[in-house]
Amino acid sequence: MEKEFKNIHFTVIENGTRITVTTRHGSYPNLMYLLKEELQLESFGECGGVGRCATCVVKTSGITGNSAVKDRNEPNTLEQLGYSDETTRLSCQIYITADLNGAEITVLEI
Repeated sequence: MEKEFKNIHFTVIENGTRITVTTRHGSYPNLMYLLKEELQLESFGECGGVGRCATCVVKTSGITGNSAVKDRNEPNTLEQLGYSDETTRLSCQIYITADLNGAEITVLEI
């Protein structure tokens, strides 16, 4: 039986503009790539997704499951920039899964 992939819907806020994004599980390697391509963000994700440059910082609300957990280099990179709250994330460390359904993602200016 073929696995069914349902649409994932979430909201992105960039420069005050709200955009509803519809995608599917695994359609991009991570949220950084989706944001960079769909919103045409310049100088976003400079390190290519290894969690070191912090040019893909976002504020999150409503992310669930494993995607809500900071892992790898993310906590250290954010701490070096003075971000200590749980809602500030590196978009390169958030995978495109159903955990994003209904979430709100705000792209931060750096």
